[in-house]
Amino acid sequence: MIKGRSKGEGMDPQIADLARTAGTTMVTLMTTNAWESARDGLVSLWQRFQPARAESIGEELEASRADLLLARETGDAESEAELTTEWQGRVRRLLVARPEVAEELRRILDELNPRLPDQRPAVGEIHLTAEASGSGRIYQAGRDQHITER
Repeated sequence: MIKGRSKGEGMDPQIADLARTAGTTMVTLMTTNAWESARDGLVSLWQRFQPARAESIGEELEASRADLLLARETGDAESEAELTTEWQGRVRRLLVARPEVAEELRRILDELNPRLPDQRPAVGEIHLTAEASGSGRIYQAGRDQHITER
């Protein structure tokens, strides 16, 4: 079980990791067939733990989805990252206020996980180091890389 921390203490890394995973998952699923299940699952958390905000969270999720669809249509790559960060923050604040949400959130994410189009885990930071000499070549990528040499 995740325990909250008192003011002045650092953020519990489990809460931060869970919030990152949840925010990333929600934004990833916004453009998939699993969107309604994902939205309903997140809204249900707010209904149980912060009922006064549940309706507005549902509306904000729908607005975020519309923003993401428009961003993809117009080639605005930054919006997806911004929306992910925004939802990570919202979930993190809910977890800080109500740490007991964590178990239910994990259950929802586990149910949604098979529906994710990309099964690779989300990575927060990647550090790559390489050294080449002579006519050596180095190709590095934090994710997909496509190289066509002729």
